Amino acid sequence: MGGRRRARRTFRQPWSPNLTRHDGHPSYPGQPSCRRAILEGHSIDRSPSTRPHQCLGSSSSSFRAKVLYARFTGGTPWICTWKCALRVWPRLPRFSNQMLRYQRMPTGLVHEIGLPAHRAMPDAYVTAHHLRDMLNETSLDDCLAWSNEPGLLPRVPAGADRGKPWDRISTETLNVLIADRDVDVRFSAQTELTRRHEDKPSQIAEPAQGTLGFE
Repeated sequence: MGGRRRARRTFRQPWSPNLTRHDGHPSYPGQPSCRRAILEGHSIDRSPSTRPHQCLGSSSSSFRAKVLYARFTGGTPWICTWKCALRVWPRLPRFSNQMLRYQRMPTGLVHEIGLPAHRAMPDAYVTAHHLRDMLNETSLDDCLAWSNEPGLLPRVPAGADRGKPWDRISTETLNVLIADRDVDVRFSAQTELTRRHEDKPSQIAEPAQGTLGFE
């Protein structure tokens, strides 16, 4: 009991970078000062991260980033829920903020708070529910990486092949679409071409050899 009381007194003192444990290593918040003081959730030899990841979420991060310049956001990275929805829920027919809301019916979302649509607070409220569910299905690193790329469309958005998945589009058509003026179409077509190239088996040259013929 005496050892436990000493451990509690140690934890209550203000943390300073100059504080050290009994073994000479620095002491961090949430970390025991000695092995006798270890509690559930503590790590004796590993410094836990006490600083959460900082990022901004938006249903259209490319637009928000143009309006909210880096000097207002401190260079904080953006997560685009539209681009992430294309990857996480590719089978859905639409991916706008409000369409995702009605298609997915996120748990805990209060209908009235999310209205009227296209207003700052209601849209932010709906976006937060989408982002929560995305992070439950994939990693933060994936969301940040996808948000830094053009949108990977699950289907052709327009033209004669509208609505078809990219793997059903001819290579000739894909070569035309990689020059499209829409950056998301270009990126999606190029991604499919790259996939086909990677999946294509390598051609192993057969040795040039004559045949032995017997008359």
